Order: sequence, then structure tokens, then C-alpha cells
Amino acid sequence: MVSLIFAFFTSFIATILIIRTQKLHGRISADHQLDGPQKFHMHAVPRIGGLAIGLGILIAIAVHQQQADAFTTQITLLFCTLPTFLIGLLEDLTKKISVRLRLIFTALSALMAVLLLDAQISSVAIPYIDYLLSFSIISTLFTVFAITGLANAYNIIDGFNGLSSMVGIISLAAIGYISISFNDSLIIFLSFSMMASIFGFFIWNYPRGLIFLGDGGAYFIGFWVATLSILIICRHSEISPWFALLINAYPISETLFTIYRRKVHQGKCPGHPDGIHFHSLIFRRVVNSVSPRNKLEWFSANAKTSPYLWVFCSFACMPAVVFWHSTPILIACFLFFCISYVILYKKVVTFKTPYWMKF
Repeated sequence: MVSLIFAFFTSFIATILIIRTQKLHGRISADHQLDGPQKFHMHAVPRIGGLAIGLGILIAIAVHQQQADAFTTQITLLFCTLPTFLIGLLEDLTKKISVRLRLIFTALSALMAVLLLDAQISSVAIPYIDYLLSFSIISTLFTVFAITGLANAYNIIDGFNGLSSMVGIISLAAIGYISISFNDSLIIFLSFSMMASIFGFFIWNYPRGLIFLGDGGAYFIGFWVATLSILIICRHSEISPWFALLINAYPISETLFTIYRRKVHQGKCPGHPDGIHFHSLIFRRVVNSVSPRNKLEWFSANAKTSPYLWVFCSFACMPAVVFWHSTPILIACFLFFCISYVILYKKVVTFKTPYWMKF
């Protein structure tokens, strides 16, 4: 408990310091581009919130130090995040790092997690695929792809105040809840300490958007959630591998549909930003747009957008924590979620938004 308090207040105070000193570093740390397809802020805002979260986790681990083997695992996981976090932070500061290079460094982090933490997907409860995953090289490549994809997915959904960070909190809460059921002290600490660190940042990010996660923060959270999702499955064979998939259903669905929409439907590069993500459509067509003056209010249209996706994400996580042991039910829930996503997206994009979404 003490370590969680340290994680929260370290992140909280570090975030304040970043905000209060932005006149000193804002020239390189702030997001000055206000007219991009996913830009909804009115003035330059620091986008290095990931630094505060990383510092919170570091202090939490330093304070925790209960068992030597657990401490080694905690430090190793933090070490594995460095390539993806640092390349994301470099993009936040220079705005010149390509998507491809960020993905390469994230894949490096994922490979380190596989080799150093044995966080490896060896089964998905589908016979023919499980046979392929029995080969170490295929299992390793599949795991690296999965972790890299989810880390990038968190960067994709990081479009509004509190969206990506709260989705991370919800998924970590699901992991933490199940780890308590198995009395897994390592996963309990790693999930709740990250939640505490994110909360320290979240208070300043939502609803007013005084600071952003940035690519570094989004990749950091996504990588952490992805790795813990795999670790808990590896450490407890009773848990269905589809539990990990379902608690991450929202960012996964958003990413896969984005790739399909850009590559197949539009014939464009999947890595380029656009303004028709599901969260962008909810902002424009569900939440009433407001004047530039009102965008500075506490609960602007920006702030009102994220709760829609928090609830949507929760609809995947709730059945996951109830039916964590039942692969057939989890598969059915995942498919239902994906179908619901596509249906809702189609209705919103064609101006047929369900009445119950308008409030």
C-alpha cells in the first residue's frame, strides 16, 4: 500500500512540475500543432506526461523491495520498457520519429520481455494455432507482434483527454482483480502500482487537458498492459488466454479496423493519422460541438467524449473478469464486442447514431 501511495504522489507532483515549468521546456516538449486531423486543443500543451508515470513506477519499485526475485522481475520489466518509452519520448520532443522506427523499438522491447521475463504466448486455445505456437520461434514472433500491436493501439486511441490513460486503468484493474484471486503478489503490485501512477497523471489530464501522455506515455502504458496480460496467463494456466484478448478488446478492435479502413477501404498507409477514428466520430457526431470559447471550460466536448469509450471498454472487461476460466464464453464475448464495434461505427459514420447515445 505504501508503494502505491508513493507511485501516485510521485506521478502527481512530477506532473505538476512539468505543467508549471512549461515556459522553460515548452518549446520542445509541447504540442504546438493545433490543426491536425486529431488535434482538438486550443493552445500548446506539454506532451511528456509519460515521464511522470515512469517516475512514479520507478519510485514505487524502489520503495516496494520485499522479495529479491520479485524485485528483479519488477526492475527487469521496467528495463524492458526503455526502448519503446524512449523512442516515444524522442518523438514527443522532436516530432520527427517515423511510425516504422517507433514500431521497431517497441518490438525490441517486446523481444526483451519474451527473453528476460518469459512473457510468451504459447496457446490461444485453438488446436491448429496452438500446434504452430508449440514452436518457440513462432511463439516468440507472435508474442512480439501482439505486444507491439497493443502498445501501438494505445497510441492510436490517445486522441482525447483521459481516453488512453483510463482505458489502461480499466484493463489493469481487470488484471489486478484476477491476480488477487490467485494471490499473485507480483502481478498485484505491477498492475496497481501502474494504476496509481496513471491516476497521478490523469487528474491533470482530465478533464481540462493541462498535459498529454504523448507517444512515450501511450507506448509505455500499452506495453505495460500487454506484458502483464501475457504474464498472468503464463503464470496461471487456469486462466484462458482469451481473457487477455477480451480485456484489451477496445484498443485491439480500433487498431484492426483502422488498418482495414485505411489499407483496404481507402488505399492509404495505415500509419498516417486521420480524423475518423471511432473516438473522433463520437466527438464530432455524438457529442455536441462547442465554440472555441467553450473549449476552455472544464467539461468541454473533448472531455465529454472519453466517457463513452470508457464505458465501451468496460463492457469487454466485465465479462472477462467473470468468465476468466471459460474460453468458449470469452470467445463469444470478444466476437460480440467486435461486431458491436463495427455496427456502432457504421451507424455513427452514416449519421444514424442510436438515440441512447445522445444525452
